[in-house]
Amino acid sequence: MEKLNQQEEEVMIAVWSVGKGFIKDFYNVMPGTKPHYNTFASILKSLERKGYIKSNRSVHLIGYEPVVKEAIYKRKFMTNFVKKYFESSYMNMVAFFTKSKEISVDELKEVIKMIENPKN
Repeated sequence: MEKLNQQEEEVMIAVWSVGKGFIKDFYNVMPGTKPHYNTFASILKSLERKGYIKSNRSVHLIGYEPVVKEAIYKRKFMTNFVKKYFESSYMNMVAFFTKSKEISVDELKEVIKMIENPKN
């Protein structure tokens, strides 16, 4: 599975949020500044070539759906991110965000609760 560039990731997030749909469905849920519609369609074709989505063609429409699950993509690339930038240590990553005040004490307490009770 190859890493997506930023634009591809943004489009893929839209695909994951919709699930099965058509170009306009994914395009409409994109937040912020959207690429031109034709560029968006080209990015979907690129995602299909890379194996992230598949198309379902009918007479006049092409529908798409994700092939790669969001959780699998996140796990793979977050693991690589933590390995590359934090010496494979999630504790180093949390410490970094704590020191830079990107995560609050209350958020850390919530994370601890999630670790202690992963089913909730």
